[in-house]
Amino acid sequence: MKIRITVLPGDGIGPEVTAEAVRVLQTVAVIQGYHFEFQEHLIGATAIKTLGSPLPRKTLDACLASDAVLLGAVGSPECDDLPPQQRPEAGLLLLRRALGGYANLRPAISYPTISDCSPLRSDIVRGTDILIVRELLGGLYFGEPRGLTNQNAFNTMRYSVGEIERVARVAFEAALKRRQKVTSVDKANVLETSQLWRKVVTSVAREYPDVALEHLYVDACAMHLIMNPRRFDVMLTENLFGDILSDEAAVIAGSLGLLASASIGGAVGLYEPVHGSAPDIAGKGLANPLGAIASAALLLRYSANLEQEAKEIETAIRAVLDAGYRTTDLDRGTGKRVVQTAEMGSLVVEALSDVANERNAYHAS
Repeated sequence: MKIRITVLPGDGIGPEVTAEAVRVLQTVAVIQGYHFEFQEHLIGATAIKTLGSPLPRKTLDACLASDAVLLGAVGSPECDDLPPQQRPEAGLLLLRRALGGYANLRPAISYPTISDCSPLRSDIVRGTDILIVRELLGGLYFGEPRGLTNQNAFNTMRYSVGEIERVARVAFEAALKRRQKVTSVDKANVLETSQLWRKVVTSVAREYPDVALEHLYVDACAMHLIMNPRRFDVMLTENLFGDILSDEAAVIAGSLGLLASASIGGAVGLYEPVHGSAPDIAGKGLANPLGAIASAALLLRYSANLEQEAKEIETAIRAVLDAGYRTTDLDRGTGKRVVQTAEMGSLVVEALSDVANERNAYHAS
């Protein structure tokens, strides 16, 4: 097994958390005898400072030639005054479009041993396991025309039948392997794009008679996500709504630092933690690498078809949390063992080795 992985550490805490995700992937490669080839390239503010572009051509070419892309984070306050198309975030949007991953998968899981880290009551979040499927290449972020003047600004929300169909099928296929329920989120009482969205999703649902479909307006969904998150299995939504709701789902997990994502469906899969670059804590060892490590698990699942290895990484993450280890974002003064970024990565590597040894011992018996 050989996998070519382009690593884009990016800005802020990106390099710190990405380093731990790479270390976990290297551990998998050693345990299983695989060859994972890593190439590191610049993106975001770091690329702007060095090469004058948020997505240099060399970076894009490397990503397109790889089997998967692992990204840390982009963004820096020092770039806030740049024109929109020259900012670090513009590089990320360009990369997403170039790779073609139209379906963004964002798991939101409440781990039992850290349910107390959520600002919500433990009895509300405990047992929650949601997969948010966000359409990634359409809607307001990519719609034309768009514009900005001193007096006015405008964006266009636009969707086609084909764009909706393809991401809907990703959601329904995922639901077949889970609890067989899809909640489609829209604003069909106001927006024509949402009316088309609802019509097309309903049509696709007929291809999946074993999957239950419900429709929710986005405002009602935001409320239910907080009041009764266990009602959701797979949540399907357009780009802007998915961006907002998946960040809201961080309160279920307890921290944005825990959330992973996978952008699939295109030529090359893109994997990144949901959190931003967090420049205020960069370089201090305070960042939570578990979202990046969980993104590495998704990389193995969707780009390498290594389901067992992906599950073993996820099992290792649970084992470390079950053992009481926390990064500062999960510290609620409960007396748990607070560790820094690199130590958390080391703990996951150790737990991963233990999981692999247990598997080997089981097969040997």
